[in-house]
Order: sequence, then structure tokens, then C-alpha cells
Amino acid sequence: MSAPSSRLVRFLVPGTTAKFRCGGLLVELQTARLVSRLAPVEVVTYRQRQSDHPFLADLLKAEPPAAPGSAAAAGQPLWIVSWGFDVPALLRQLRGRPVAYHAHSSGYGFSLPPGVPVLAVSRNTLGYWGDRAPRNPLALVPNALDPIWIERGARDLPPPPQGERRPIDVLVQRRKSSRYVLEQLVPALRRRGLRVEVQSGWVEDLVGLFNSATVVLYDSADYWRSQGVSEGFGLPPLEALACGCVLFSSFNHALADTLDPGLLGHQIGCGSLAADLERISAAVADPGRWRPAPERLQRQLEGCSEAALLERWRLALALVEAHWQRLLTSGAVPLRSSSTLRLRLERLLGRMRERLGTTLEARLTGRPRL
Repeated sequence: MSAPSSRLVRFLVPGTTAKFRCGGLLVELQTARLVSRLAPVEVVTYRQRQSDHPFLADLLKAEPPAAPGSAAAAGQPLWIVSWGFDVPALLRQLRGRPVAYHAHSSGYGFSLPPGVPVLAVSRNTLGYWGDRAPRNPLALVPNALDPIWIERGARDLPPPPQGERRPIDVLVQRRKSSRYVLEQLVPALRRRGLRVEVQSGWVEDLVGLFNSATVVLYDSADYWRSQGVSEGFGLPPLEALACGCVLFSSFNHALADTLDPGLLGHQIGCGSLAADLERISAAVADPGRWRPAPERLQRQLEGCSEAALLERWRLALALVEAHWQRLLTSGAVPLRSSSTLRLRLERLLGRMRERLGTTLEARLTGRPRL
């Protein structure tokens, strides 16, 4: 598969050391590795100077933006920004240069300048920017499931002999879990005699941990509501499914992109504590009845594979490349999206004109207004 262009693609992250380690960083680094199959790629840091990566301030000083229409403009690097709260400041620094926003969570409240493409990781995020920036180029590039989950996930192993279970009945990851799960559901499950593990901190072999669990609980709705932004994609539920776990999850934000209630996963907090205890206990006792159909799961995992998403990135980069070529070399002017305030004022003025017109017509003709 050939690259859409030879333009260098630079992924901006605050840093790559343990200080910045989180799911968003790991996904961005994985995406940079994936895109490197299509175009030359650099990972650039902007908060922490590191000997193994170039630093944003140094690059901006050494590489002034090229004048639109010049030969140099066509060969400028494409910058990919993603770190939600830092995006507005980064876009200001990169003004006049080809840039795209790799959008994970939504709800940060900022607006995008005209012409900045959005590469959304979920339909939920795509819809958010399709509403807020309908005239900016939009593409859907879901996060890829790391191949290790496909290769090592124990979803295809035969069920254990009758009477035997995986070492962990119920696995909970403390981070992002709700108070309901940690303070009500987990103690109640343990009182029922279930082996519940609450994992916190860094785990070297996360695949092995998930392979050891029968049921995985993932309830991030309260966490993201408290943050004021959305669940951008939600890889842990897919990772659990890849390991053959029965999944009980919330369906907030981007989780609704992939999780079909009752078919791929089951709702957690489903009306009452009693309902959760009954269903989770039943899933531990007979997980085969609660797992998704193998064909359905296989289709879902194939759709999240690096091979499938490489094609999405190829199309997205081609879209972004053509867009910036028009702006930088042909002098095209980016479309602007009307503000919500302007749209509402126009609607109000339209209704007022319509009402005044009806009143004037009634006076001139002597007919009553309807």
C-alpha cells in the first residue's frame, strides 16, 4: 500500500516518559507507528525536552512557515495535535502550517479555526465535531487494537472443565471505575463468595491479567461526567472481549459505538444492585451463555485491527493532503462554520420577518391573521 504523499507527518505529544504515561499517549504512539507505514513520521514533544525526540519550539524556530503559493509550502510537514486541553495553544503556534486535529475525547469547549481537519477516533466524537465544525474536513479513524490482544487473547480457547473457572471471577480496573462499582457492587459480589480483583497501578502483562478473568466490569460514565469531557474511544472493553471475558460496561459516549447491549456486552448498573448481582453471578457460573457470538465478536475485532485501520488512515491522509494542497498552493479559502449564536439570531429574525409580513398583509387585505 503506497503512501498518499511523501509529506512528513509529525505527531505532537507532551512527552513520552513515565510522567506522561496514559492510555491517550500509548494510543498516539501506536497511531504514529501505524501511520509510519504510509508516510514518514516523527514524534515531537512540546513540554518535555527529550534526547530521543525533537522539541516543538526548536523546530518552529528552525523552520519558519512557508509563504502560501511558494514551492516550499507544498513540502511542509503535516502536524497532528491531539492533547485536548493543549489543542488551542498548539494550533496558535502552528498557524500557517498544515495541521490536523486527532480528536479523542470531546467536550473541551474550544472551537476549531476554519480549515483545520478533524480525524475523529469514534462516531461519537465525529458527531460532536460534525455539529461544531461542519465545514472543516472530517474523517473517522478509530483507534486500533494492539495486535498483542488479537494474538494472545484467550477468546478461542475451549471452556475449562466443568467445575473449574479462571483464577479471577470478576476483574475491575480501579481507574475510571465508579463509586457504585467500588463501594457497593464489589463488596456485594465478594459477600457472595466471588473472587474479585481490583487492579490499580501499572501492569506489565495486561493481556495475561485479562486472560485470567471470567468477567470484566467497566463503568466509566461517572468518571467522564466529572471530567466534563467524553469517553473518546474506550479500548479496555474491546481488550476484555478479545480475551474471552464476559463484559459488563456502561454505554456512555464512544462506548456506544462498539458495544451492542446484550450482544457484545451487558449494561452495568442495570436498574438495581440486585439485578447486577444476579446477572454477574450467572455469568461467572456459565460464561458461555453470556459471551458474544464468536462470529459477531470476530467481525468487531477485525474492524479494530491495524490492517483495517491502516486503510482508514490512508484515506484520511489523502483527504488532508488534498485539502492543504488547495489551501497552500492554489490559494483556496477555507469555509467557515456559522456560530450557534448567529444561527439562532437568523432563525429569530426570520420568524420576526414572517410574523411582521403576515400582520402587514392582514392590514392591507382586511383578512384576519391565522
